[in-house]
Amino acid sequence: MLSKNEEQQLVNEFLQNKDGPTRTRAQAVRMYGTGYAFPEIQTLTGCSHTSLMEWCQLFRTQGVAGLRDKRLGGNRAKLTRSQREDLKSKLRQYTPSQLFGSQAATRGGQFWTVEDLHRAVKHWYGVEYQGRNSYTELLAQCGLSYQRPAKVFKSRSQAKIADFEEQVEKK
Repeated sequence: MLSKNEEQQLVNEFLQNKDGPTRTRAQAVRMYGTGYAFPEIQTLTGCSHTSLMEWCQLFRTQGVAGLRDKRLGGNRAKLTRSQREDLKSKLRQYTPSQLFGSQAATRGGQFWTVEDLHRAVKHWYGVEYQGRNSYTELLAQCGLSYQRPAKVFKSRSQAKIADFEEQVEKK
């Protein structure tokens, strides 16, 4: 159970804070501390029982500061604004085949893929992002769209394909 002072602190945090997750935590803890049943709190806030108990513990030990969102994101600002502008220029200037030759992710190496972008960013800036989605977002920031490459066997022979297509046309 919350004291009147604690309840007022949570109300103030809810009203003054613009961060959605922090507001949700303050509201959930206040509701729990004033006697609301968990199913009702879950319906209104969408939190799990475990999360609610963790938030209550944080509030007891750290006050409203413990409820504030402290996430920074693992990929936050790995490249500076000038590096992103430089990357945008380089992605338009070079193709993956020019940088990586036959080691490009696609057969022709004509278009940028997540794998090629990963290698290029690591080579040029010494930076590695944690997930594929970060590279697709980086492609979008550079004005490029993500295209899934067609599955083509690098070992297939163009001459044999031409012969096969010729045979099919004769029949």
